Amino acid sequence: MSAPQIPPATAVAPPAGDDAPTLLVKIFGKDRPGITAGLFDTLAAYAVDVIDIEQVVTRGRITLCALVTAPAGAGRSEGDLRATVHSWAESMHLQTEIISGRGDNRPRGVGRSHVTVLGHPLTAESTAAIAASITGTGGNIDRIFRLAKYPVTAVEFAVSGAETEKLRTALAVEAARLGVDVAVVAAGLQRRAQRLVVMDVDSTLIQDEVIELFAAHAGCEAEVAEVTARAMRGELDFEESLHARVALLAGLDESVVDKVRSEVRLTPGARTLIRTLKRLGFQVGVVSGGFTQVTDDLRERLGLDFASANTLEIVDGRLTGRVTGEIVDRAGKARLLRRFAAEAGVPLAQTVAVGDGANDLDMLNAAGLGVAFNAKPVVREAAHTAVNVPFLDTVLYLLGVTREEVEAANTHE
Repeated sequence: MSAPQIPPATAVAPPAGDDAPTLLVKIFGKDRPGITAGLFDTLAAYAVDVIDIEQVVTRGRITLCALVTAPAGAGRSEGDLRATVHSWAESMHLQTEIISGRGDNRPRGVGRSHVTVLGHPLTAESTAAIAASITGTGGNIDRIFRLAKYPVTAVEFAVSGAETEKLRTALAVEAARLGVDVAVVAAGLQRRAQRLVVMDVDSTLIQDEVIELFAAHAGCEAEVAEVTARAMRGELDFEESLHARVALLAGLDESVVDKVRSEVRLTPGARTLIRTLKRLGFQVGVVSGGFTQVTDDLRERLGLDFASANTLEIVDGRLTGRVTGEIVDRAGKARLLRRFAAEAGVPLAQTVAVGDGANDLDMLNAAGLGVAFNAKPVVREAAHTAVNVPFLDTVLYLLGVTREEVEAANTHE
């Protein structure tokens, strides 16, 4: 049997060299179907190669840029190309500009990051300050595009030439001064890889503090609030305060659990966040210093992959005023994040943690991206980034998800 014939390799022309003549063709005007096809049909007559394309449409106005090789060969002069493109643009009621040059775009600097800015509203002053801060770190803004216009304005800067950590530190200072939220993450394939998102529950996933809902049924809200205040003053650690507050619930009938579940209010955007993450293939979990009697219900209602919290002990149909099992405290939340990541098969660097209190700090610091959600100053300062608007689904923009993608993921709901 004869050996199979292998076809000769097709010759591939090398890319334009650094000094090869090139043309930047810019088209701008009122957008309509067929502009992009029309431009390249026009250029095709001159046998040019496309090196780069960029197109954006803003409020119905198109800006289309094409970087192409200069025409070569008999009857294909640059002057003829210019005249033809200008004539075509005029027939389409468009403006055009053609700039001669050499080679490709300059290479981007080492160190690439995505900088996401959330404003409510996003002012020109804030945008100017963020851009100046990026420049001050040695970074260059390669591209800017809008992720969302509501419930907040979210824009993303693609930045090169600056180390991610240096950029994050500099922009955190500006964000605090300007009252905007800024997230800085390293660019790379991992940004779109499968991730695990783990959230705190009280005042993050939900608007309530679960212990306070139980306390309202026991008539001991003031006593619980006092214990909480002592813990915040540093007089009690979390475990001591947990036991002290739960002890005040002793004797409550177990039927109160269903009442509390019905009183829990999800944070605006919580369902959208979770549903979108799940449809993107992410896994989602919660950890809470509250109680499994509530988190297990949330897990079922929202389709969560993981949930862990403290467990109220119930004997003979009544709360005993004690908790059972492993205590979920500040260190416990970080430990559970690592456990969930291992079970999900997701590297810790690919995890996102969201929380609002000091009890979440270890978890926020352990995650690849720690997000302080409407948090106290000490938490905002320690987290990688902060969100200070009352919409939980804005976390999606920090992951590079656009509003259009969110709406597409929730179209059939």
